[in-house]
Amino acid sequence: MAKSTFFIPNENLMGAGCLADAVQVIRSKGFKRALIVTDKPLNNLGVVGKVADLLAGAGVAVTVYDGTKPNPTITNVEEGLALLRRDNCDCVVSLGGGSPHDCAKGIALCAANGGSIADYEGLDKSAKPQLPLVAINTTAGTASEMTRFCIITDEARHVKMAIVDRHTTPILSVNDPELMAGMPKGLTAATGMDALTHAVEAYVSIAATPITDACALKAVELIAAYLRRAVHDGQDMEAREQMAYAQFLAGMAFNNASLGYVHAMAHQLGGFYDLPHGVCNAVLLPHVQDYNAQVAASRLGHIGKALGADTAGLAPEAAAKAAIAAIRKLSADVGIPANLTTLGAKAEDIPTLAANAMKDACGLTNPRRATQAEIEAIFQAAM
Repeated sequence: MAKSTFFIPNENLMGAGCLADAVQVIRSKGFKRALIVTDKPLNNLGVVGKVADLLAGAGVAVTVYDGTKPNPTITNVEEGLALLRRDNCDCVVSLGGGSPHDCAKGIALCAANGGSIADYEGLDKSAKPQLPLVAINTTAGTASEMTRFCIITDEARHVKMAIVDRHTTPILSVNDPELMAGMPKGLTAATGMDALTHAVEAYVSIAATPITDACALKAVELIAAYLRRAVHDGQDMEAREQMAYAQFLAGMAFNNASLGYVHAMAHQLGGFYDLPHGVCNAVLLPHVQDYNAQVAASRLGHIGKALGADTAGLAPEAAAKAAIAAIRKLSADVGIPANLTTLGAKAEDIPTLAANAMKDACGLTNPRRATQAEIEAIFQAAM
């Protein structure tokens, strides 16, 4: 086995009510002024005000940037960075799901290293750790609160840049399910399927290790057991908490084993059409695993078992088919659209989408190497 490194934040708080503990950790580190990076919906709901009041009560002044778009852009990073510099903030607090977390990573990385976030596209391009970042999560899916992945849209190129950098790892992640209870059904479903995609792609990745395998399979088991419940009843706190653990475990898996063609392709759909990332992943996941089954059938069989499929006595190829069927069933049960056409993707754009997907760093660890024509065929099948 090749050498491996395991990346994770130094501190990770989990469980109902842990937001208050997080504020005390921030206070103990001696920070004076935090830039809260969030979005307008959370600000309008009063969640930002609640966190700002808690920080103020702990002696930490607050500046708020709430302009983050669902697919955060270079412009979002530049706007937040300008506020951070104007008010001399000494730390960043991201509040929300993957979008604010990614935007905050871009801001914190540029604050410490200079230049534009586009300078850091690719793997480990920065020289110095980012400004200290505390990531407070309000969704159960992206795991961006604990990873070294930062996805930013370059509006000019209509491309999502994958920035994978050890220096973007937050110093503290916070998963308080009480902050997740208000998530609407559609977002709960999309983020839950995002977490499933992380676990599946990490498990079949060529960079998988026994540690990432254990995290990925446990994540799949929890998602199979609790995602439908969380979508059905957002106030089901057991389901919310277990989904928070599931997405964190999936994050531990892909943060270290990386991902595959589902993400490489979904990033292009998000960059091109501004589509929701989790939904794109959910639609593409069974199609990419159909393609991967030729080389990863036994591993996909393990995924099927974790999803609750009856794989006993099945040959690897049949077990892989059962896994893919179970993925489709879960996706349908939580209301994910059936195909990319429904989302507004266009067949004439497939060559461009595929060409860009071939350049995405996430594809490097897919278990089966694809040609552009094969990526185009997967897109076509998902239409």
